Amino acid sequence: MRTDARRHHDPQVRGFASDNYAGAHPEVLAAIALANGGHQVAYGEDDYTGHLQRVMHSHFGPTAEAFPVFNGTGANVVALQALTDRWGAVICAESAHINVDEGGAPERMGGLKLLTVPTPDGKLTPELIDRQAYGWDDEHRAMPQVVSITQNTELGTVYTPDEIRAICDHAHERGMKVHLDGARIANAAASLDVPMRTFTNTVGVDVLSFGGTKNGALFGEAVVVLNPDAVRAMKHLRKLSMQLASKMRFVSVQLEALLAKDLWLRNARHANAMAQRLAEGVQAIDGVEILYPVQANAVFARLPHAVSERLQKRFRFYFWDETAGDVRWMCAFDTREDDVDAFLQALKEEMVR
Repeated sequence: MRTDARRHHDPQVRGFASDNYAGAHPEVLAAIALANGGHQVAYGEDDYTGHLQRVMHSHFGPTAEAFPVFNGTGANVVALQALTDRWGAVICAESAHINVDEGGAPERMGGLKLLTVPTPDGKLTPELIDRQAYGWDDEHRAMPQVVSITQNTELGTVYTPDEIRAICDHAHERGMKVHLDGARIANAAASLDVPMRTFTNTVGVDVLSFGGTKNGALFGEAVVVLNPDAVRAMKHLRKLSMQLASKMRFVSVQLEALLAKDLWLRNARHANAMAQRLAEGVQAIDGVEILYPVQANAVFARLPHAVSERLQKRFRFYFWDETAGDVRWMCAFDTREDDVDAFLQALKEEMVR
């Protein structure tokens, strides 16, 4: 019986459900092949992981240390564990990925408490943080020890460097540390047109969850420690959290492929540009409302529920709030202008049915 691998999908089909739907960038696949062959020391003592450290230094400074992991939830759980005591809590936006989309992993696996704050646009502010930043000496309340923000946010909005600096200063003044979930950090940097350090270590972020998968990697993220004094026992926590890859070279070489030159930025700029093209086209369609500023690679819109259901039969995308009729359309590094234009044409057709 033949068991040869065969293609089970049409590679010309692309939708707007998630940048996780995209495949790996060809340059990333080539890097994986380059790292293959022969033997390399396991568990991060390989040449590729060593070189990744130097690449990370070029982006985040000489004290940055990267701990490659398998996925974004793993990165966030490991990072937050490293920043908190067993009685610690993390302040985050109500819409934060760690609160909404990680299956309770930070609380169930990380053993910490999330203290959430409603936000109008997915972004925390010092004033919003203070709604939960109290009770440090109250043994009846989990102790606020970390502020976690997402850049760009789950609603597609982007913090400015000054906004993050204000958050970091505010948190540090109250004895708290700052974690940044950077699943789409490349899209934020492309939107702001600044280096990633400008809104991370330069403004006071202590630990970063660096995202690779949504930016063209096959799999793999990294916990990047920007302030070594803020964490403890990172390598032990990574292992304890089942995020230590034995063949780590294949994670590290992907991040190196993205970061060593400008692939990360090219991919992010393209995804952002496709979202702008989509938003501009949507604005010309009566009956469709864009909900938040389109600042990265996401477009959030409100339209008749029945229209969305019909459109989903032609293109994949998700409801964000099905009751309100809110949807999310995501663009990726491989989204094409023709994809956007075909989607807009389908949307126009369904709106007039």
